Amino acid sequence: MSETALLLIRHAESSWNAADRWQGHGDPPLSDRGVAQANALVSELAPEKLDIIVSSDLRRAAETAATLAEARGIRPLLNPRLRELDIGDWEGLTRGQIERVAGDVLRRFDDGDLDVRPGGGENLREMAQRAQSAVSELIDTHPGRRLAIVTHLGVIRALFGESFELASGVGTGSAPSGSGAGFGNASWRHLAPARIFDSVAREDAAPIRSRGANL
Repeated sequence: MSETALLLIRHAESSWNAADRWQGHGDPPLSDRGVAQANALVSELAPEKLDIIVSSDLRRAAETAATLAEARGIRPLLNPRLRELDIGDWEGLTRGQIERVAGDVLRRFDDGDLDVRPGGGENLREMAQRAQSAVSELIDTHPGRRLAIVTHLGVIRALFGESFELASGVGTGSAPSGSGAGFGNASWRHLAPARIFDSVAREDAAPIRSRGANL
């Protein structure tokens, strides 16, 4: 049997991405630009064979996945373990607001401290563990299938590291917006499943390096 194939997709722009507000488990919808990005993904990914589309259950990811799935006549599967990092009471704040109320914690977070809990939410280890378990389960449950996974920048960085964003072979959709260097909103990339198991167990695989990011 052939290896399970993964297509990793970052959600399209949300209204909070556009306003530079940190999101976490906050649940803003796609912005008008994000809707256009999701529709552009339909065309850009049309040559790709996809058997299953799985998404975080947060609206910005679920709406992106629903647009892709509707064009293919399939129903997306929603999985809360693919959610963005829970940033507690930082949700909805700009970076400047966070600096004013929790500057020391933000600096630790920026430096990739795996144990810091932004806004009293979860730490990077916990997010990486739940996301890795979700993806591993998908691979085991759907052997030899072609899966699209629609998720968030923090999840992508926690599982695969910042170098993943800058690697070649990243599709850019409709002029991706937001922070995230080479993996902006509505970006996508093919991924070998073995990459997950190689990276997530390492101590240095999880740092998010949040400067400029509204997670």
